[in-house]
Amino acid sequence: MQLNKYTDYSFRVMILLGADQERLFTVNELSGLYDISKNHLVKVVHRLGKLGYIKTIPGKNGGIRLGMKPKDIKVLDVMKAMESNFFIAECFQSADLCRIAPVCNLKNVLYEALKGFEKVIAKYTLQDLIKNKEKDLLSIVSKPVSKKKSSKRNLLT
Repeated sequence: MQLNKYTDYSFRVMILLGADQERLFTVNELSGLYDISKNHLVKVVHRLGKLGYIKTIPGKNGGIRLGMKPKDIKVLDVMKAMESNFFIAECFQSADLCRIAPVCNLKNVLYEALKGFEKVIAKYTLQDLIKNKEKDLLSIVSKPVSKKKSSKRNLLT
């Protein structure tokens, strides 16, 4: 199982916002820091805002910050809100997609594994993800963002 980029980026944003809850971050700043498309990040921030996980402050001096305390943000809730589904195999969507679905036990095994995964993730909050790491996160954020050099070679030289 792999989280989609949308969910991954959501956690990246919230981890930094949680590390410095007094500071307003901009989408441009986060985009540069994580080397993520600004357009993609705007969609992530918009969704997190609609869900109440972050608060957006409009205007020239605006930005984004957490909308809730990190201890109140459950990792599993964020995952479920940001992932379109947890279909590990086609048979989770419809038994009609697999010819052996009526006699196969794989779906049951995968379902049990998924429930175990959810049980572990349900124990954690955003506070757990940033605990004892705030200073490290803030030192990374405070460093100027370096522009990546293009890995494309000039084919004319």
